[in-house]
Amino acid sequence: MANVVLTANKRVGKGSADARRVRRAGRIPAVIYGRSGTALSIDIDAQQFSAGAKNISATSIVQVEVDGKSYDAFVKDTQRTITDGCILHVDFYEVEKDVLLRAKVHVHAHGNPTGVRDGGVLELPLHEIEVECLPKDLPERITIDISDLRVNQSIHVRDVPLGENVRLVSSGDQVMALVKFAKGGASTASDETGAVEAANAEASDKK
Repeated sequence: MANVVLTANKRVGKGSADARRVRRAGRIPAVIYGRSGTALSIDIDAQQFSAGAKNISATSIVQVEVDGKSYDAFVKDTQRTITDGCILHVDFYEVEKDVLLRAKVHVHAHGNPTGVRDGGVLELPLHEIEVECLPKDLPERITIDISDLRVNQSIHVRDVPLGENVRLVSSGDQVMALVKFAKGGASTASDETGAVEAANAEASDKK
């Protein structure tokens, strides 16, 4: 879990006029949606959220403090202006500490496969896997070491070590990484050197 703590105020006003007033005060209008369908309107400090957002991923759980009460929540949606990327509104989704949750966790491949150096091409067909666990056990991301991957070898979801309190939901037969020979011959040296970086960049773009 991320150690991001946000201090918020309850927001009484509604509508676009109130939202503009909140933004002029250097704060961001936001809503915490509960599991039971409740919605709590709040506002958060714009600078504090922008600083914390650097450490928040899709599976990060942040702590939102509202008038002495603490909420653990995901950042589900962040609305920004098209021109300068200024944050207009944030949606949080509350998670309960003792209730199992399901979430899709980003997969990151680490290393330069042996098979790529031998002329193979790396493919990363799967960019996230779904798991079930308590919020405190939810991994921010899953890293797989592909350094020893040879040509015609692959890594499946079932091969990924998860914490003892984390249950795999995605099919274990899904391929996460594989190396195969390129059609029409081996890749060039520059292609081999940049294979992992390119594949990871593609995965990050699709995140």
